[in-house]
Amino acid sequence: MPADPTDGVSAPAPSALSSVFYVYDVEREGERVVYYGDPLVDRQSLLRTALPLFDARGYDLSVESRPGETVLVAEPDADEPSGFPWTNAVLAALTVLTTLYAGTQWYHVETLLSLDLLRALPFVAAVMGVLGVHELGHYAMSRYHDVDASLPYFIPLPFSPIGTLGAVIRMNGVMPDREALFDIGIAGPVAGLVATVVVTAIGLLLPPIPAPPIPEGAVSIGFGNPPLLRLLAWLLGQPLEYGAGLAINPVVFGGWVGMFVTFLNLLPVGQLDGGHVMRAVFGPAYERVAPLVPAALFALAAYVYFALDAPNAATVWVMWGFITSVFVVLGTVTPLSDEPLDTKRVALAAVTLVLGLLCFMPVPIYIV
Repeated sequence: MPADPTDGVSAPAPSALSSVFYVYDVEREGERVVYYGDPLVDRQSLLRTALPLFDARGYDLSVESRPGETVLVAEPDADEPSGFPWTNAVLAALTVLTTLYAGTQWYHVETLLSLDLLRALPFVAAVMGVLGVHELGHYAMSRYHDVDASLPYFIPLPFSPIGTLGAVIRMNGVMPDREALFDIGIAGPVAGLVATVVVTAIGLLLPPIPAPPIPEGAVSIGFGNPPLLRLLAWLLGQPLEYGAGLAINPVVFGGWVGMFVTFLNLLPVGQLDGGHVMRAVFGPAYERVAPLVPAALFALAAYVYFALDAPNAATVWVMWGFITSVFVVLGTVTPLSDEPLDTKRVALAAVTLVLGLLCFMPVPIYIV
């Protein structure tokens, strides 16, 4: 082997890995150090031994499988972001514009070139608030468990009823244990549910808005009311429907978005929050029953189509049946340590999944 490329840098020497990884070549790629070799133990044992060595020297470590070989890639620790997060900021700004435009439809703003446009700002705050708080829950818990995570990336979607496809964060590195997997997975739905309840309550207490009559023969979109929305309306003594000429405040729809997103994220499969939670609660055995999720969604689609005569809603569940099928193939996160969770976390999982069911509606959208 040529001169050791780790000389003069802080990355561990190949000899430090000798008990778990036979290194036959090392290359420098800029600031990255790449170790080529053969693992002497299983992946989890390899990472359990190697990660502390690289972490102590300020490196993130990843394992890559390349044709005929295994590669350890060490990169300087990037936990602390450098510079301003321009991508996050630009996407957030674009999403403000697309949700603002969507809000003008809910508030029946006739001209976009007037201050009347500002009437839709509460809708923007409601939708982006529930989505942002959800992702910030993941972000905060990722930082707590020292798992590298990005700030939320909002996804603008012009000319849609919501104006956005939601928000995501990007996580790198390795999940240390089932506790971290559980905490990171459940933090988003819990934080999002709190924001959703607050936004929904505010919307229900706000006055209704004028609603012009729908022209004869025109097509409009309706949305189902999940049990949690009905419960909050009952507790606050507020109606969900008003007489002719009035419509519920659009801020309530921001809460509706939070409920629907919470339910979808809690579907117990793959990379969704519910998949992380179930993998953390039940361990590797859960992956054997995960394929039942897309099967259940396809069955739900058939029921909605034939029994409820709601083809548009059936399309939603067919789409999510295919999405979750992909997640089944991709699998879920495998933590380094598979020690079981404590009783408190298991109880929190049960409560959160019940609250997620209160966000379910068989017919989320329909055409009037």
